[in-house]
Amino acid sequence: MNGDMLSQDEIDALLNGGLSDPESMTEDISLKVTDYLTEMEQDALGEIGNISFGSSATALSTLLNQKVEITTPEVSIIDHAKLEEEFPHPYVAIQVKYTDGFSGVNILVIKQTDAAIIADLMLGGDGTSPANEMGDIHLSAVQEAMNQMMGSAATSMSSVFNKRVDISPPTIELLNLEAGEGTETIPQQNLLVKISFRLKIGELIDSNIMQVLPVDFAKSLVEDLFSQTQETTAVPEASASIQKEPESQMATMAEINVQPTPSMVNEHNQSNDPQSERKKEEMPHIQTASFAEFTETPTTPEIKNLDMLLDIPLQVTVELGRTNRSVKDILELGSGSIIELDKLAGEPVDILVNNRLIAQGEVVVIDENFGVRVTDIVSQKDRLKRLK
Repeated sequence: MNGDMLSQDEIDALLNGGLSDPESMTEDISLKVTDYLTEMEQDALGEIGNISFGSSATALSTLLNQKVEITTPEVSIIDHAKLEEEFPHPYVAIQVKYTDGFSGVNILVIKQTDAAIIADLMLGGDGTSPANEMGDIHLSAVQEAMNQMMGSAATSMSSVFNKRVDISPPTIELLNLEAGEGTETIPQQNLLVKISFRLKIGELIDSNIMQVLPVDFAKSLVEDLFSQTQETTAVPEASASIQKEPESQMATMAEINVQPTPSMVNEHNQSNDPQSERKKEEMPHIQTASFAEFTETPTTPEIKNLDMLLDIPLQVTVELGRTNRSVKDILELGSGSIIELDKLAGEPVDILVNNRLIAQGEVVVIDENFGVRVTDIVSQKDRLKRLK
């Protein structure tokens, strides 16, 4: 200090609260989920996710022929501007839009390495040698798996919310925020809710699968759930209040000059009759049955669900070949005309089930009827290719 004057360094130190480096005052302030969602809303979102993903795990287990567990939801709030910090690794994002029951978007996010294992299992592999890069065929396999999962989840939500819930076919994108890939898949709202679940698939995957949705959509789900709960409890409460106050009802009827019926008078008189009191005492005591908790786990997986579908009829078609002709050529057809097909003589014919190619074979004659001998079954990988 020079006399009564402060130096510039001293002035800066006072303005910075005694700190010489203003940058040292900067703190990384993270978003608190309690500032946007109450504990009840967090629990409700976790419960909705538990119910939805419980059935999804069963569907995925059937597809992959592996034990699948999806447990332990954790709810958090993320800032759209900090998505790169939330998802630092390459991921796969699956977007699902609700077409009936709700109006919103739900995003599933899994690590690309986990998606590669799921794709390998879907394509007939054992999951131990997944592809290093996700190609179109691998994305199609993951998309089909997630389609089955979200379909089961929508069915469960229909039961929970007591209304029809439908979804659109999911769209899938690679999500690499460092490279700017897939950013349009994530909703553009400033604040998002992330519900993270632990995902275990056999001994192959022990990771997380995340659900990302806008805050307003998450709150609307909770409000809808609470309204359903209030509606289901309103009817029993109303009936209980009627049973507790029969005398007040009789008084109300007298006040409005409505004569009670003889049956109502008898019921009212019987309530003061000692014999009726004895009859009530002699009534058996009724209580809810209690059962021991079932803790035994089956040693072998249940695979009998397929038996429910065995009697469903399917249309089987054997296709000899195809060709394209103009309208002029079709109009010139007559008896004796020859149409050349796109297959060579002796080439296997296609066997289709509900217009889906599943096998190939050769034409044979059985007595006086044509038949086809199956020579090759189309692989699951080839069937997935034809879905695109």
